[in-house]
Amino acid sequence: QPPLVESGGGLVQPGGSLRLSCKLSDFTSDFAIGWFRQAPGKAREGVSCISQDGGSIKSGESVKDRFTISRDNAKKMVYLQMNSLKPEDTAVYYCAADRTTSGWSHFAPLCKPTADFGSWGQGTQVTVSW
Repeated sequence: QPPLVESGGGLVQPGGSLRLSCKLSDFTSDFAIGWFRQAPGKAREGVSCISQDGGSIKSGESVKDRFTISRDNAKKMVYLQMNSLKPEDTAVYYCAADRTTSGWSHFAPLCKPTADFGSWGQGTQVTVSW
């Protein structure tokens, strides 16, 4: 069972919307989860992170008013609803599990791609273009 599997990427016009999904395993469902992205030639950056119980969220300033993270623990899923997409949102999007958050269900970590995020998915491409 892979630890995390992303889906839902694709090509969308500026101003459009997409919803990304991250399927968790039995192992990674116990942790806080983050969405990250990496554009060509740029460093990986944090987009939004959510605590294990879904009650705490930390998001990057550039997406805070446009993207919404959520999770459904019964389905072992984490979602990223992306609205008002811009060309600069074009990137490979990854979900990852912060394995240091076991037992801290209400804690949302700083949303940075540190070594605390020890399990990663394979990524899904999001392209925003005419």
